[in-house]
Amino acid sequence: MEIGIVGLGRMGSNIARRLMRAGHRCAVFDTNPDQVGSLAGEGAIGAQSLADLVARLDAPRAIWVMLPAGEVTEQTVNQLARLLGRDDIVIDGGNSFYKDDIRRAEALGAAGINYIDVGTSGGVWGLERGYCLMIGGPDQAVRRLDPIFAALAPGAGAIPPTPGRQGRDPRVEQGYLHAGPVGAGHFVKMVHNGIEYGLMQAYAEGFDILRHRADAALPDAERFDPDLADIAEVWRRGSVISSWLLDLTAGALAHDPDLTTASPSVSDSGEGRWTLNAAIEQAVPAGVLAAAVFARFASRDREAFADRMLSAMRFAFGGHLEPRP
Repeated sequence: MEIGIVGLGRMGSNIARRLMRAGHRCAVFDTNPDQVGSLAGEGAIGAQSLADLVARLDAPRAIWVMLPAGEVTEQTVNQLARLLGRDDIVIDGGNSFYKDDIRRAEALGAAGINYIDVGTSGGVWGLERGYCLMIGGPDQAVRRLDPIFAALAPGAGAIPPTPGRQGRDPRVEQGYLHAGPVGAGHFVKMVHNGIEYGLMQAYAEGFDILRHRADAALPDAERFDPDLADIAEVWRRGSVISSWLLDLTAGALAHDPDLTTASPSVSDSGEGRWTLNAAIEQAVPAGVLAAAVFARFASRDREAFADRMLSAMRFAFGGHLEPRP
């Protein structure tokens, strides 16, 4: 298939690369011409503007927007709405707010343009590992893009099938899910990121407790000096709390046991707040997720090892660089 990609940051560029590796034809555009030139040198078709990008694709077109949530995505979708035609598809693969997806889909639908929202998880590792995709949109448009989603997804890999899943959607076991109508994909990804906040906070607090076990205020016989890198490594191997986040934590601790290069100020990208708003709307208790979001706020006014660990995890999976206080 052929597809246009707008936004060639860390994830957008690697999405294009992964699709080209699978034999798909990619036309690309970014406001940074160097990014366009780099992908063109790897086989993509470089475009000089959104209009040029649209002109280089055969109808019916599909264009994947991979930009930060908010105004830049809003403006890009609005411009594409003026350039595209009936049966074309706009895919928002960023972390947009799901209510914005519903509004945009209604506006584009008036012109016969399909809108698909794709929650995309995989960070800077997606080129090699693949991307877990949570998709919202009309069934016909989603199925039309199945070769694209299948190429981006990680595939079944070595993960054994879950017993009792017979008769369910086989795409899920390949790493991509049609979650429902427009907005459902980003809603599922929003909650995914809220859960991520809680998991990260639990690891960070646990390792902080371990680190302070040698505190002079404790009785001599009760002081220990545990090796955090070794603990993370052993927990990776057969422990009930093993995970990819723990893998990344073990790598960060092995490289820098005191996490001196990680910032103690931890950012939040929006999805955690949106998840809490949804919990409030639905009257669902979410104490752990709320505490994890508030802990990130508190990190901006303190210096703590747990916060440096959160920063180290964010850099490891997403390449996020935290501001120094």
